[in-house]
Amino acid sequence: MTTPHTRFTLSDDLLAVAPPEARGLARDEVRLLTASPAGVHHATFREVGDHLRPGDLLVVNTSGTLPAAVDAVRGDHVVGVHFSTELDAVEFDEGTWVVELRATGGPLLDGREGEHLALPAGAGLTLLEPHIAGRRRLWRARVDVEGGVGKYLALVGRPIRYGYVPRTWPLTDYQTVFARDPGSAEMPSAARPFTAELVTQLVSRGVLFAPILLHTGVSSPEAGEPPYAERFRVPVTTAALVNWVRTQGGRVVAVGTTAVRALESAAVDGSVTAASGWTSLVLGPDHPAQVVDGLVTGLHTPEASHLLLLEAVVGPALVQRAYDAAVERRYLWHEFGDVSLLLSK
Repeated sequence: MTTPHTRFTLSDDLLAVAPPEARGLARDEVRLLTASPAGVHHATFREVGDHLRPGDLLVVNTSGTLPAAVDAVRGDHVVGVHFSTELDAVEFDEGTWVVELRATGGPLLDGREGEHLALPAGAGLTLLEPHIAGRRRLWRARVDVEGGVGKYLALVGRPIRYGYVPRTWPLTDYQTVFARDPGSAEMPSAARPFTAELVTQLVSRGVLFAPILLHTGVSSPEAGEPPYAERFRVPVTTAALVNWVRTQGGRVVAVGTTAVRALESAAVDGSVTAASGWTSLVLGPDHPAQVVDGLVTGLHTPEASHLLLLEAVVGPALVQRAYDAAVERRYLWHEFGDVSLLLSK
C-alpha cells in the first residue's frame, strides 16, 4: 500500500484524552488550523466562517454513532468486541456483522473459525471467517440476539474508545449535531465542533449545507491494511447541489474524510450522481479527488491512510505545512482534539 508523503512526529502529550467540554471549552471552541495556498492561519472553530465564502458548500455526514463496544466471555477470560459493520442480508445471513476482538493492548489476532463467544444478556457471537483474505483482525460473525443488534447495543453497549482516552464518556459526547441515522462504529468526528448556533450563523452568511451518509467501521488498522468497504449514500439533491455549486465557482468542502469518500465514490468525470451501496474507494496519488475542493478534518496519526486522502484533495505540500504548524503550535489529535480546514483554492 502507498504511504503518505507527509512526515511528522507525534508525541503522546498531543493526544486529546477527554472531550473539550471536560477541559472547560464549548464544542466550537476547539482550535482551528486553516491551510490554503494563501498560508496557514490559527483561530477557534467558532471562527470557521471567516475562512468560507458565500456560495461555498459544506457536505456533512448524517451517520450517528453506535455504542459499538461490548464485553464478551472467551473461554475463561473477558475480551472486548467492537461491532464494526452490518453486512447485507441479501448476501449474508441476517445478523452477520464485521467485528474486531480487542484486548487492553490492541486487537486480538488469534480468532478461530467457528469460535463462540458469550455476550451479555444471554446473547452470543460465532466467528465465521476473516473479513479480509489473509488478515486476522476483522471477522465476519453471526450474532445471535433477539430484536436485532442495533437495539441490543443500545441496551448493553458503550462507545468505542482507545487507550489514549482513559475513561468512558457518554454516547452523547460521541454524536455530532448532524447525526440522524445510527450506524457508525466510531464517530465521524470532523463534525463534532459544529453546533446548531454555528450552523445557523453560517447559513445566514450564505454558506450552503448538504447531507451524505457513510457509516464508518472501526479504525485501528494493521500496518499496511487498506481501508475496507463502507456503506454510503449520496442523495440526488446533494449530487445536484454539488454540481451547481461547482458551476457557480463555489467550493465544495467535505466535513470529514467520510464525506470525501462518499462524494468521490459518486463522482464520474468531474460530476456527482446520486449513488448508494458500498464503497471501497481509496484516494491517493493514483486517484486524486475530482469534485472536493477542501475538507474539515481532525488531525491524523503518522502514516495513517487518511493522510493519503488529504494529499489527494489539497496536495502533499499543503498537508505537510499544515501538520508542521499543528505540531509546532501543539494542537491536539484524535476525536476530542482540534480541527483543520484544508483548502485547495
